[in-house]
Amino acid sequence: MAKEKKNQEPIPEEVPAQAGEAEEQVQDAAQETQAPAQETVQDDKGQLLAEAADKYLRLAAEYDNYRKRTAKEKESAWSEAKAQTVAAFLPVYDNLERALKQPTADEAYKKGVEMTMKGLCDVLTGLGVEMIPALGESFDPNRHNAVMHCDDEEAGESTIVEVFQQGFLCGDRVIRFSMVKVAN
Repeated sequence: MAKEKKNQEPIPEEVPAQAGEAEEQVQDAAQETQAPAQETVQDDKGQLLAEAADKYLRLAAEYDNYRKRTAKEKESAWSEAKAQTVAAFLPVYDNLERALKQPTADEAYKKGVEMTMKGLCDVLTGLGVEMIPALGESFDPNRHNAVMHCDDEEAGESTIVEVFQQGFLCGDRVIRFSMVKVAN
């Protein structure tokens, strides 16, 4: 009986064709709705990628600035410590300079003081400390401290004629100003 019913009711060929068309229409509609969704997902991914790249560049720049700032602070701390140490030894330099100016009959004593002064000057030079040139130079308020003034026809305008205390530089930084007497 089942065979007879099958034979009696033939399946029309149009039905599968209509079902296939319906599936294609559903797929087309799905693709149309998915296309904008895929574009939105692509835009979101691009935006996230751009934000991540921006964050990375900012972080790299911040790190570079941090590295430069700490290097500069380290150099500044070293320069400051060196300047303070040298400033602490300058009274010793002054005393040795005064001892060299005093007349003495003991040549061994004089030679010992000269050697000590030379040793101190070598250490200061090794640290990058320089004496500020003063005698015969033009007065510079950024390097010299004028404590006396005199009129001297032989000396030029604002010329240093006497140095009372030697000044010192460490790089561009003045550790101690030269104490001088200025003419005219």
